Amino acid sequence: MAQSQQSSPDTILFIHGLWMTPRSWEKWKERYESRGYKVLAPSWPGLEGEVEALNADPTPLTQLNVDKIVDHYQTIIRGLDSRPVVIGHSLGGTLMQLLLARDLAAAGVGVAPGTVRGVPDLPFSTIRAGRPVLGRPFNRGNASPLNEKQFHYAFCNTMSQEESNKIRDRYHVPAANRVLAEVAYATITRNKSVTVDFDKPRAPMLSIAYEHDHIIPPKVARHNAEKYSKSKSVTAFCEFPDRPHFPGAPGWEEVADYALTWVEEHTGERAEDKAEGEHASTS
Repeated sequence: MAQSQQSSPDTILFIHGLWMTPRSWEKWKERYESRGYKVLAPSWPGLEGEVEALNADPTPLTQLNVDKIVDHYQTIIRGLDSRPVVIGHSLGGTLMQLLLARDLAAAGVGVAPGTVRGVPDLPFSTIRAGRPVLGRPFNRGNASPLNEKQFHYAFCNTMSQEESNKIRDRYHVPAANRVLAEVAYATITRNKSVTVDFDKPRAPMLSIAYEHDHIIPPKVARHNAEKYSKSKSVTAFCEFPDRPHFPGAPGWEEVADYALTWVEEHTGERAEDKAEGEHASTS
């Protein structure tokens, strides 16, 4: 279906990250739908089943790589009438950047977004959180889960273990090891599948960081956003305090509303008075 330019995007496409499925966006999806938006939250290819089924048989996760996932979302977007707003969490934030680089989105938002090639940051907390995968380099063809303690550290470290366990039961699936390795080591391996032209014109992009995020610490998200500093396109960064990596942690409403307001101010008719080449930065 041919895509048309639009005065203001009316469709939002969510992309989940590793150890998660589209279910992780359920609260955001409901909130945006209540605002009149058409909201899509398709899974990575092969992950159409529910959390329970994927935990029982994670084989589909072992078949994935970055190119396959990006191509999957490209096909979905090409089938729409117009470009959507793409919002990605964690590694979904990496995918968001790759889709913007292909000129497939009206705007992009990375929520605790993963990096692309050229951002070498791999802090200790990231290595610790990803140790079930990154600590086993010969296990890339498999899918690795997080136990309760590991999940608490990686996703819900500002919450109690009991609260974290409930979230894990509802949202957690094993990680696609190969996908994580491709992104984590993109810079040192010169992985072209995780490469963007930082200076190329693209849609407006917002990166949102969380103060206590162990997987994508704020400085990593900031460094990733700073790579786009020479672009004339709008690039913004915002850090929210007292939050862990999980996108549905307490206070998620404030983040969701901020992201939507930012998108509305920087796309279509709502952005017509913005100066060309504006660079926004919030901290």
